[in-house]
Amino acid sequence: MSSLVWISGASAGIGAALVAAVPFPDARIIDVSRGGGAAEHFKADLADPADWSRVAAQFADELAAYDGERVVFIHNAGTITPIGPAAEADPDAYNRAVLLNSAAPQVLGAAFLRASAHLTCERHLIMLSSGAATTAYAGWSSYNAGKAAVEHWVRTVGQEQPADGCRVIAVAPGVVDTAMQSEIRATDETAFPAVSRFLELERTGALTTPEAAAAGIWSLLTRDLPNGSCVDVRKL
Repeated sequence: MSSLVWISGASAGIGAALVAAVPFPDARIIDVSRGGGAAEHFKADLADPADWSRVAAQFADELAAYDGERVVFIHNAGTITPIGPAAEADPDAYNRAVLLNSAAPQVLGAAFLRASAHLTCERHLIMLSSGAATTAYAGWSSYNAGKAAVEHWVRTVGQEQPADGCRVIAVAPGVVDTAMQSEIRATDETAFPAVSRFLELERTGALTTPEAAAAGIWSLLTRDLPNGSCVDVRKL
């Protein structure tokens, strides 16, 4: 095994496509999610802070004596729900969304950096972002804020890495044809005023496939990008 790869939320959508497209033939791939998919499964609810420490412990245990060529953590897990005005959202669902979209990436990212800090092999931390990090969509407050938090965390942590440190990159994959997009298109305009834009993207065939998004994300490992970069695969 020359590569050890963690992908959160790998049971479907972009995460499953990332598993299928891992460019290292002998990689050990671990899916961190509730449901599980094609990869080795580490069951965790990333909206539950109690499970963050379990994931951090796995990072530490697996990397303590690791002697392969590279380690990779792609944090893909996130949620668009609840969609609608913040003041009208179900409090429990909103709390879970804030934890999953804003807090989990920072906590798990920091845990991966700690666990891999002693290694001299390639280290890559890729965080999934979105155009919503910079464009405010009414009805998406927890998602917008979570992606903005991811990008600023990446910019900051990228500056902190030494020349031989972990490469930390945030990537927006474009508008990808996944279950999340189906959920968005099914939302009433009163809850999400911009829904017509996403309906038009599907009607005109402008959605990116999960496979194309995954290929763009994996290409980041070999691109010459400044540490802490926040990029859009459509502009690479």
